[in-house]
Amino acid sequence: MKTILIFVRHGESNANGNGMFAGHLDIELSDRGLLQAESTANYIRKNYHVNSIYSSDLQRAYYTAVPTAQACGLEINKTAQLREIFAGEWQGLSFDELQARYAVSYGVWLKDIGRAQPANGESVEALSERIWKTVQDIYHKNQGKTVVIVTHATPIRALLCRLKGMTLDQMKDVSWVSNASVTVVRVEDDNWILEQTGEDAHLSGLRTQFPANV
Repeated sequence: MKTILIFVRHGESNANGNGMFAGHLDIELSDRGLLQAESTANYIRKNYHVNSIYSSDLQRAYYTAVPTAQACGLEINKTAQLREIFAGEWQGLSFDELQARYAVSYGVWLKDIGRAQPANGESVEALSERIWKTVQDIYHKNQGKTVVIVTHATPIRALLCRLKGMTLDQMKDVSWVSNASVTVVRVEDDNWILEQTGEDAHLSGLRTQFPANV
């Protein structure tokens, strides 16, 4: 029995556009992010027959999922378990401010992200466990189906680290995926196979990337 899990990072948010660490802050999509969401929905509709859709309950993820849900005639299952990392004191600060005010802890984030923890926030290790448990639950409820899962950058990076058979010490060697990109995992007989990582060619001139200081 084959199950397809399609992971989508949310479209560009106003936090992304302003160089801000959002974490659990409920930030809206930018105008470009809304266009990215539409483009990704078209890509998914053309290439997959989707049976169900899950999304982080933060609006930048939810409204990235909306065009796909509309195109496929499906409801969106929202869950806080698919949220971005809770970034504590870092939330709402710019990346430049983080480097200035939290030089040590943010330095770990930049150089050894798998061992990082925002000040008074969630550790990357805890995030990794949260996301893996949530994805496992979604898989077990949807075996034999094709599922879209809309989430955030750090959850996808942590998931990629696990799927590549890497330890958290090696997560620093896993790249960020871009906004509204598509990462595909095929599961057969409980074998998890990474088929596609961060596909964003469908976005063409709408592509956006993280700055270097993230």
